[in-house]
Amino acid sequence: MNAICKKAFVTGGSGFIGSHVVDSLLARGAEVVVYDNFSTGRPEFMPSPSPPGLQVVRGEVLDLPAVQKAMAGCDFVFHFQANADVRSGKQKTRIDLEQNTLATWNVLEAMRINEVKRIAFASSAAVYGEPEVFPTPEQYAPLQTSLYGASKLAGEAMMQAYCEYFGMHCFIYRFVSWIGERYTHGIVFDVMKKLLADSTHLPLLGDGTQRKSYLYVKDGVAGVMLGIDRAVAQKNVYNLGHDDFIDVRQVVSIILDELKLREVKLEFAGGKRGWVGDSPLVHLDTSRIKALGWRPAISIEEGLRRTVRYLQQRPNLLRERV
Repeated sequence: MNAICKKAFVTGGSGFIGSHVVDSLLARGAEVVVYDNFSTGRPEFMPSPSPPGLQVVRGEVLDLPAVQKAMAGCDFVFHFQANADVRSGKQKTRIDLEQNTLATWNVLEAMRINEVKRIAFASSAAVYGEPEVFPTPEQYAPLQTSLYGASKLAGEAMMQAYCEYFGMHCFIYRFVSWIGERYTHGIVFDVMKKLLADSTHLPLLGDGTQRKSYLYVKDGVAGVMLGIDRAVAQKNVYNLGHDDFIDVRQVVSIILDELKLREVKLEFAGGKRGWVGDSPLVHLDTSRIKALGWRPAISIEEGLRRTVRYLQQRPNLLRERV
């Protein structure tokens, strides 16, 4: 029998990270039900031709009856659907509540009704707000600085309560920014999109000193699966990030080098944050997941270069949102 599950339900399974989770599950021999509204996910991220063990359901995660119906017969949930635009919360104050917190409740309630007992959840380093301890450990008690972070932390708490009430097991992963193939949003995407419009001038948020840890997507998915394979607690929380971090100027330099652009004027908006709720430094303590045997194999620089090459080969992804 498969080490993780026989039949998995993956919300956001056609998205950047979710589609890699689907690939990993199929490679392990599991059947997979992808549940996605394709607002940001893409059909081409699904295996082609579609294998016999894959079912794709187009649906809204806020539609509880639809989620409940699609989940029937599954024994493990991977909840990777979310509002991925951290910056949008200030202008659209309901979006994180609906797409992150309420959506998570719907998934948990569908699990309760269908008697599904295990869930892996894509949380975020944003739950730490602006921490004062680096690298930041899982037990750090934060103050919230974004609606996105607050909504993810609320989802975690709700999940832990459902575990207590209904005998579920949860695997909560707090992610840094992920990079790699099928990447469709974030700094690399934004920079390349701007350069496609004007390759001589590049406006950038903040002052360029914001420092972030970036994780290559296949390393991250390997961490998710290892945690599920080896963790023994009922409620598990793991940071997933790289040992290293780099600043915005370094990220831009790598992108420009990979694109072979030499005469680009950088224009920084100023301030140590890119936007309200943006943490100037994201660097997580990953010793807990490392104790299970996980290590990132790809450097941040190599991950960034692979991301640039992927988008270079698929300019339609950039043009669609210019």
